[in-house]
Amino acid sequence: MRKARKKRPIKSSKDRLRLSIYKSNTNLYAQVIDDEKMITVLGVNSKKHKKGNKVEDARELGKVVAEKAKSAGVSKVVYDRGGKTYKGRIKAFAEAARENGLIF
Repeated sequence: MRKARKKRPIKSSKDRLRLSIYKSNTNLYAQVIDDEKMITVLGVNSKKHKKGNKVEDARELGKVVAEKAKSAGVSKVVYDRGGKTYKGRIKAFAEAARENGLIF
């Protein structure tokens, strides 16, 4: 029900691409998507970037996404958390991405 209450869909614009995150029980998956061209600019997951517990993995993934996005020429994004609440792994991922240079 919480997902159905979103006020408007999250879309990327000309100057900001969409940073989408999906959380499973064990892993996180993040993609930078250009909705206008309908392409995925980059995608990473936490399977390759295991550090310790799930929150530490989320921080590491946020750092990796920010570095790869900067190398792809992306600095501004719109954060799409997929209807998940902003806490735990979702929050740790976002904070790490911001600390490493992504603007959202």
